[in-house]
Amino acid sequence: MNPESKKQLNVIVLGVAFMFMFTAFQTCGNTAQTVITNLNSTDFHGSGYTSMAIIYGVFSASNLISPSVVAIAGPQLSMFFSGIFYSIYIAVFIEPYPWSFYTASVFLGIAAAILWTAQGNCLTINSNENTIGRNSGIFWALLQSSLFFGNLYIYFAWQGKTHIAESDRRTVFIALTVISLVGTVLFFLIRNPEESNMEEGETAGDADNLVEPTSDQSKMTRAADAFKSSIKLCFTKEILLLSITTAYTGLELTFFSGVYGTCVGAVNKFGAEEKSLIGLSGIFIGIGEILGGGIFGLLSKSNRFGRNPVVMLGIIVHFIAFYLIFYNIPNDAPIASISGTDSVAYMEPSKEVAIFCSFLLGLGDSCFNTQLLSILGYLYAEDSAPAFAIFKFIQSVCAAVAFFYSNYLLLQWQLLIMAVVGFFGTISFFTVEWEAPAFVAKNVDYSSI
Repeated sequence: MNPESKKQLNVIVLGVAFMFMFTAFQTCGNTAQTVITNLNSTDFHGSGYTSMAIIYGVFSASNLISPSVVAIAGPQLSMFFSGIFYSIYIAVFIEPYPWSFYTASVFLGIAAAILWTAQGNCLTINSNENTIGRNSGIFWALLQSSLFFGNLYIYFAWQGKTHIAESDRRTVFIALTVISLVGTVLFFLIRNPEESNMEEGETAGDADNLVEPTSDQSKMTRAADAFKSSIKLCFTKEILLLSITTAYTGLELTFFSGVYGTCVGAVNKFGAEEKSLIGLSGIFIGIGEILGGGIFGLLSKSNRFGRNPVVMLGIIVHFIAFYLIFYNIPNDAPIASISGTDSVAYMEPSKEVAIFCSFLLGLGDSCFNTQLLSILGYLYAEDSAPAFAIFKFIQSVCAAVAFFYSNYLLLQWQLLIMAVVGFFGTISFFTVEWEAPAFVAKNVDYSSI
């Protein structure tokens, strides 16, 4: 197998590992508020929104140190140990207590920062400027397949149920914990591309290493350099512009992964299927994500128009989704009690429209995220870990803010915030994409001096 094939195989293994992990985690996130609302009638008192706000708040702060951790431990070990903490968080739902629930949320925030910085680093190591778009699409399609499998089970298991029993909860979360652990173990199948080249008798390049041992002094130097690079990059024009686009992905991530499923499950007009519709909504978000990631990954090599048309498609699709959700879902759905809401928006609530909006949310999200991964890998190919850490820092700060206000704001205000930030985020992405070739050429010129 030639080096390029081995790198592509690494990307596929990376995507499959994330697919298993996030089959568990995204299903957990999609159902957490509904499960906890049922638990609040017992001795347990907590909020899924508050947990997610803690996770993304700690996540954002931890991104300041995650490049240093990845520089010391390498991306492979970083992803493995992060996966362990994801599994612990999911396992908490088997027998939840407020103290363990919120403590696990804190540790998960730290693990998530390290996991996503290592993922971006691993993806960049196994790509070049010609394959980064394709590999971003492949990874994203595999990752978002996770929305399909877990939510398919939720749809059938919870069909016709208005209350989530303890036995149902335990069965679901034991299965999700095992699935998360399987994905965690798969990280050990990722090969070091430098190692592969040396086996072929080639000279190893200067790419970051997945598993190569280095001295303690060298590791600390790399950690310090990674931290300094992160601080410097924060104030560059390209990162400041992309931060608006990234902020939008954080807001809509919160909406489609935590808020919208809760809204659908709270509409009493949907009848006995309201809880199982949470799973069906997640499935169609996943179909949109997979379709978008697959198409944009396959077309990236033949796309002569760059990344801007894909991002334009994403914002148009999301605006259509926001408009339909505004008309279809009652305003008080995000903050409804365990009994749900009998309110009606501007039309009689339609299950078909609700599920179609789920598909649109997933498709639009894939447009933004595949192109952000692609442009970051293209602009910062030589120093990817700090760039991806900043990306996740901004995204997680905005996701934390959104999870916090989701406890209080009516649906119409949440949609308005996303529409405004999405509009300006699209314009800022266009600006960076237009100037990207000149930016890369300038960096190449400097590095050759």
